[in-house]
Amino acid sequence: MASGMPLSVRQCALVRESWERVSGSPVQHGLVLFTRLFDLDPDLLPLFQYNCKQFASPQECLSAPEFLDHIRKVMLVIDAAVSHLENLSCLEEYLCNLGKKHQAIGVKVESFSTVGESLLYMLEKCLGTAFSPDMREAWSKLYGAVVKAMRRGWETLPEGD
Repeated sequence: MASGMPLSVRQCALVRESWERVSGSPVQHGLVLFTRLFDLDPDLLPLFQYNCKQFASPQECLSAPEFLDHIRKVMLVIDAAVSHLENLSCLEEYLCNLGKKHQAIGVKVESFSTVGESLLYMLEKCLGTAFSPDMREAWSKLYGAVVKAMRRGWETLPEGD
């Protein structure tokens, strides 16, 4: 993660500024993110099971205390990434392990693009007109770096990659 495309100083400032406005209500904003995720890909709902219980609907899932805990954890991961913008590589091992956990429950790498769309949607809904194209680009870059690290958790890259 040290290599690749680090965020510029301006992009770091845009991410921090926007996250400061969103991070005060993590569950509320996380519900916006996951509601959008289930709207975009309802097939992800069965991945969320607690005590072997399948949720009958996204609404049932979104109101379950266990799922609200999951939302808090997701928002903490985003918070950690924002807190370490200048040194994302220090999160490499953690994110790689997080990728392994997601693989173990059946998450497909392709689903992360839908999660990314949902994250941008949440930011746009929560920030309104303050969510500029430059801010969207900065968040896309940050999310891309996080997903790249998580993918290492279940992808064995060919030699030389």
